[in-house]
Amino acid sequence: MIDHAHDLACVQDATERLLSAVAELDNASLAEPSRLPGWTRGHVLAHLARNADALVNVLEGRPMYVSAEARDADIERDAPRPLGEQLADLRESAARFQAAGDAPADWSRTVELRNGVTDSAAQVPFRRWAEVELHHVDLGIGYELEDLPAEFTDREIDFLAQRFTGHKEVPSISLTGGNGRIWTTGGGAEGGPVEVEGAAADLLGWLAGRRDGSGLSTKGTLPELPPL
Repeated sequence: MIDHAHDLACVQDATERLLSAVAELDNASLAEPSRLPGWTRGHVLAHLARNADALVNVLEGRPMYVSAEARDADIERDAPRPLGEQLADLRESAARFQAAGDAPADWSRTVELRNGVTDSAAQVPFRRWAEVELHHVDLGIGYELEDLPAEFTDREIDFLAQRFTGHKEVPSISLTGGNGRIWTTGGGAEGGPVEVEGAAADLLGWLAGRRDGSGLSTKGTLPELPPL
């Protein structure tokens, strides 16, 4: 069972790590490229703040975003802001998400995210946790996949392996982590089974599109995964 209260606490911890790290930056560094193509660090921070508000919308029964165009426009609008404004927005939007998560609710209910995707409300805090952790890495400021909490890494691999299960572009894949855990995914495309083994951080990096898989050992051809 998903423990949403536990995940909300993990979101809070991850947000505090992010805020502490970002507070060490300056305005010039926010304008530098992040690890996400076409995005500066300011874009990443703007996205994180707007994502918190979008997930408040989800929890309160509103559309996650007005439209894809509005989402993109908000990020472009907020990306150039100076450090002080970015930090304040991150803190305030995180507090709004925490308040929405603390409100009494039926956590078993189904909620709608982007592009018609649905999930249980109880999964929303974990989705926010993933946003904070992975985009902290994307900033390229010294926080790496190896620094992620082990619980988060295992659960995000679980989530992504499930997401690619049966995908029409992904052959059958067996994933083995350095801790001996085994995941299976894919199976919707011809080929395979492909056996992939490596450190949990490298597995997560490949599944999440953050690493090219060169750090993994494979039997068979490592497929190119479709974008998330």
